[in-house]
Amino acid sequence: MSPKSLKSILKKKGGRSKGEVTVRHQGGGQKHFLRKIDFRRDKENIPAKVIAFEYDPNRNSRLALVLYKDGEKRYILAPEDLKIGEEIIKGRGVEVKIGNCLPLAEIPIGLPIHNLELTPGKGGQIIRSAGALATILSKEGGMAIIKLASGETRKVNINCWATIGQVGNINQKNLKIGKAGRKIHLGIRPTVRGTAQNPHSHPHGGGEGRSGIGMPSPKTPWGKKARGKKTRNRKKYSQKFIIKRIN
Repeated sequence: MSPKSLKSILKKKGGRSKGEVTVRHQGGGQKHFLRKIDFRRDKENIPAKVIAFEYDPNRNSRLALVLYKDGEKRYILAPEDLKIGEEIIKGRGVEVKIGNCLPLAEIPIGLPIHNLELTPGKGGQIIRSAGALATILSKEGGMAIIKLASGETRKVNINCWATIGQVGNINQKNLKIGKAGRKIHLGIRPTVRGTAQNPHSHPHGGGEGRSGIGMPSPKTPWGKKARGKKTRNRKKYSQKFIIKRIN
């Protein structure tokens, strides 16, 4: 059994901020527990044994419940091919195997990694969804060149930590919801086409009969371009680390 200290009730917000809907199509759904996940893996050089795998309703990847030698239990992202009873560890100079966490400087080129830091010591920030992995292409000048699953290539400090292996539950992408009721259980409300709404509710609304969107490009309910517009801030601090973008 997983300890209660690692779980808390997830408070529902229904897509609202200060009473106004900021994210549409959210509401209702089954009650969820929020699991406290150890993305930082800050217990260095203390081995832990995998004692269970668990489903997490808040993400598409599975969780592994691990028991450390000092008696503490924690959740981590479950990599593919990790087995119950195996020992994993975080540290410098530890064995390079699935589930172990090492700095990029000590991970061989070409190995799949996940739960990667972008700032040393901050904890895993990217490559955390089901089936995700990244690959180290090269190392030079204190930086590692990482190729992400999206095809983007970027530089990451070699002192950043990452976990060996690919995130499990690879077949998540083949999942079919199957019925509308399951969407409701997930907290996803029905979606209505913009052209079926009135002009007050959506830029595509109004007109006689089944009229089109009536403008050169689709827009969001708030009048922003919905396709093709790049939303990344060109002055973002990490822009200089991106070598190749995906678009």
